[in-house]
Amino acid sequence: MQTPSLASLAQNLRAGSVGILGVPFDANSSFRRGAAAGPTSLRQALHSSSANLCAENGLDLASEASWVDLGDLELAHAEEALAAIETGAAKVLATDARLISLGGDHSIAYPLLRAHAQLYPKLNLLQIDAHPDLYEELDGNRFSHACPFARILEEGLVQRLVQVGIRTMNPHQQKQAERFGVEVIDMRSWRPDIQLHFDGPVYLSVDLDALDPAFAPGVSHHEPGGLSTRDLLGIVQGFEGKLVGADIVELNPERDWMGMTAMAAAKILKEVLARLLQ
Repeated sequence: MQTPSLASLAQNLRAGSVGILGVPFDANSSFRRGAAAGPTSLRQALHSSSANLCAENGLDLASEASWVDLGDLELAHAEEALAAIETGAAKVLATDARLISLGGDHSIAYPLLRAHAQLYPKLNLLQIDAHPDLYEELDGNRFSHACPFARILEEGLVQRLVQVGIRTMNPHQQKQAERFGVEVIDMRSWRPDIQLHFDGPVYLSVDLDALDPAFAPGVSHHEPGGLSTRDLLGIVQGFEGKLVGADIVELNPERDWMGMTAMAAAKILKEVLARLLQ
């Protein structure tokens, strides 16, 4: 996939369209790397001849001209990557287009939300994830993929954070959730008929390890007892609120048996795209 310059990001976009931007970055991963290859793997699944580009609402994305794959950001220097991600996202959003970002590890959510918050001062955040990612720091790194939502809430980038799928909440992160007023729907409490309602714009952040490893083995941190693919799709399709942007992160092709996780990610991407184009 061609690497776009920041100046070229806006060339094929117009107001109301959707840009898809790869963010091949995993330098803030703990335990193991590999998610930087996620955008390439997800695109291969999206365009696989084993499936098509139709969303479940009947929208044929193959004949829909209102979305553009912008390629991958070039992120050569880890220490400068978060600023480059924020700048790249801001370039897309300045065209009045919406943005779906493909990770990469979950640390990319912080700069992406910084860019979106400039346009949406009363932004809601729906996080679908096995992990709260609320650490103050992990292994001395305040920008670890275990920390982005602490940074987002510290800066007041969102007015509300709802987390769905959590099943690893430790005492430190529980205190963080209480400190910031996070609404947590953990897997003990999850039911498919739960209705999520948001007043105002919604940013959606999907960590693929929210899915049970039976559905998504291709992630760095397997956490049994998670959502089914159908559960996750139901959340994406069913929450009440205006979706304005999204990311799909933590696909690790090195662990993805038979491309199962990439296909699940592509399915999620199609449904997110369809909702943004409604």
